[in-house]
Amino acid sequence: MVSHSEPPKEDLAAVALENKIEEANAIINGTSDVPKVQELDASKLVVTLADPNARQVPDEATANAGAETICTDHMVTVPWNIESGWGVPELKPYGPISLMPTASVLHYATECFEGLKVFRGFDGKLRLFRPNLNAKRLLMSTLRISLPGFDPVEVEKLIAKLVAVDGAKWLPKTRPGSFLYIRPAVIGTQPQLGVQAPKEALLFITASFMPRMDSPAGGMRLHTNPEDMVRAWVGGFGYAKVGANYGPSLLATNEAKARGFHQILWLYGPEAYCTEAGASNFFIVWRAKESEGGKLQLLTAPLDDKLILDGVTRRSVIELAKARLAGEVEVVERRYTIDEVIEADKEGRIVEAFAAGTAFFIAPVSQIHHRGTDVHIPLGENDSGAYTAKIKSWMKDIMYGNEQHEWGLVINEEDEATAGQKRKREQDDEAKRE
Repeated sequence: MVSHSEPPKEDLAAVALENKIEEANAIINGTSDVPKVQELDASKLVVTLADPNARQVPDEATANAGAETICTDHMVTVPWNIESGWGVPELKPYGPISLMPTASVLHYATECFEGLKVFRGFDGKLRLFRPNLNAKRLLMSTLRISLPGFDPVEVEKLIAKLVAVDGAKWLPKTRPGSFLYIRPAVIGTQPQLGVQAPKEALLFITASFMPRMDSPAGGMRLHTNPEDMVRAWVGGFGYAKVGANYGPSLLATNEAKARGFHQILWLYGPEAYCTEAGASNFFIVWRAKESEGGKLQLLTAPLDDKLILDGVTRRSVIELAKARLAGEVEVVERRYTIDEVIEADKEGRIVEAFAAGTAFFIAPVSQIHHRGTDVHIPLGENDSGAYTAKIKSWMKDIMYGNEQHEWGLVINEEDEATAGQKRKREQDDEAKRE
């Protein structure tokens, strides 16, 4: 009699991703056995400056009024191919990129991106907010969909160079309290049909205007997702910032908006666990049941099942709350269901709620609609809960320089602009000699 034992269970995607990350780190550290190819190197950046008078900077309202995102004068591009590695980074005038109709990204969703902001502080300085975290997450996302790895520090340098060059014009010191949105992206560009890891790719970075979405009148209203639709699932890629996470969510989102709501509160599983609000992380402040201690809690979904995005804003909210609200509010990361939220509402234990992300920043939530039941969440002054407003104020102070903090990376725009002008003169002189 032959006995058959089950093979050991293995999470192939997780193991593959861990191997990719280890391989990328080994290449960065110079300990890899993989044949040497060119690594991403921001020091090799070639700068071609746009005509500074060719485009005028619109005011914020005008820039966000149309159907097209208004970008700054320049962008960064870096090509990659499997044979030689990363090419020469270029900072050049903003414009179209060229792709063949058979490019991998157009058929197989080999695309990922990041989102962060650069701020014009009330002290006149330009700051990025924790860009190292965005760069590291971009690496994780690229490896998840078999795009090339890189040293995140080099991406951070390229982001800093772009905003250093465009900051003075597009975020002038006469507009303190304003920001631009930074979009790094990596796409598969190999022009060959077939389900395969791309052998060619492109990293590009743009800077643009973006509407302020953190103060919706009357608070953000959420509608739970339809029972036959989920945004992400355990074992999937909800934790990576890939385009495939977003397109399929638009059908339910548009229907919710048609019903007068702002976003979907995405639930997961037969238990209907609360996960994310639209593409943002979701937080609720409530008082635990008396049988559970009755503590005031700041509650959000956990990261351990890789169902939701490890948001930079989310992480910052948690770290600030733990440091500055210790003894007053308990920070809790755990699974919780929509039924728990409805029960807490009936018992009068909900204090406030908010969504947190780069685009929406910290937006107060005033309503959740679920299968015919409405949860109305209290709002205080200025359509915001007290803790929501307090955490939001702390973060804004760091972003805009009212508080000097290690999370705010100051950009030396003057030196960078001068260096860019010098390179432009050198290029012009070289062209004349030829």
